[in-house]
Amino acid sequence: MDLIRASRFREFPPRLPEQPIFYPVLTEEYATQIARDWNTKDERSGFAGYVLRFQVRSDFLQKYDVHVVGSSGHREYWIPAEDLSELNANVIGEIEIVSEFYGQ
Repeated sequence: MDLIRASRFREFPPRLPEQPIFYPVLTEEYATQIARDWNTKDERSGFAGYVLRFQVRSDFLQKYDVHVVGSSGHREYWIPAEDLSELNANVIGEIEIVSEFYGQ
């Protein structure tokens, strides 16, 4: 979150080498499940999860398929890490924090 704040809520930071794909999800419900139920239990996430809302130009997203993982409500894009700067260039407005969750 610190890197997103440092960008003035305009872009996502580069992926780590072990993170070859950026997975923006399509519903707030799914994002909440990830942030609350998974990230708060994950040391690498700092035991914190955030639900973020942002808009991306549709012509950029048309290059990517929506993937369903698990249940039909688990829909997400798979954007290769090397395309993240292009995604950032296509974010409309600011990245908004919708909710925050913290573990033990």
